[in-house]
Amino acid sequence: MSKGNSRKPSSEFKAKVALEAIKSDKILSELASNREVTHKCYSTLKKRAIKKCQFSF
Repeated sequence: MSKGNSRKPSSEFKAKVALEAIKSDKILSELASNREVTHKCYSTLKKRAIKKCQFSF
């Protein structure tokens, strides 16, 4: 049984998704449907970006 076509997103893609999640007024499930990723992915990347941003200043 194959696991399917799982792909690892690039850092650039993750950054775009995180920024979109932070800036957008839409709910995460709406954003996720546009990019064909899960809302959990958006949520995780958004949290990571905000956490890492705190250390930038």
